[in-house]
Amino acid sequence: MSTMNISLPDSLKAFVDEQVNERGYGTSSEYVRELIRKDRDRQHVRSLLLAGAASAPTSPADAAYFQSLRERVAKAAESGSGN
Repeated sequence: MSTMNISLPDSLKAFVDEQVNERGYGTSSEYVRELIRKDRDRQHVRSLLLAGAASAPTSPADAAYFQSLRERVAKAAESGSGN
């Protein structure tokens, strides 16, 4: 694992220490790693949403679409159960 040192103003250091104590993190490093993971995940979801928004429209997800989806899932469940 690599090491990274960061400098924080006293007010942010106090906030991090408070979060570590109140939220059950063992160290400030665990807290910062969790924040970075959440930000990475948020950016990934954002990129997926933007890609979806930029893609060509398809058929609408209406009641018929969801009924068809339910039927496909039920059929797959029946096939997988050995019946």
